[in-house]
Amino acid sequence: MKIMRETKEWRPLPDQITIKESKIEGLGIFATEDLPPNTDLGISHVYDQRFPDNYIRLPLGAFINHHEMPNCRAIVSESHETLGEIKHIRIITDKSILSGEELTLNYIINKLENPNWEFEYEVSQ
Repeated sequence: MKIMRETKEWRPLPDQITIKESKIEGLGIFATEDLPPNTDLGISHVYDQRFPDNYIRLPLGAFINHHEMPNCRAIVSESHETLGEIKHIRIITDKSILSGEELTLNYIINKLENPNWEFEYEVSQ
């Protein structure tokens, strides 16, 4: 007997963004439609202390590039409306982004006294 499970559709990126070649570095995240300020693009990292940097990086976090004058910001959240209590990082647009424009963050990687790397995201000025 085959057990039927309720399937949930999971997409690595929301429909309004895609991955393509970047002029900044390698591949980047680009808008496929105009995005207003404060658009929540989803989860970029999920906290898990078993990993060397304490985060599992999802596609959004893997491909968003650094820029000194970013158009997005990262926020740390302790819970998610459908997932419950789960520490994670979300990416939010800071301003209007036009279709075709690359999404960017201002991020710094610091090596701490312990050998693990910690990621710190700064909000643009």
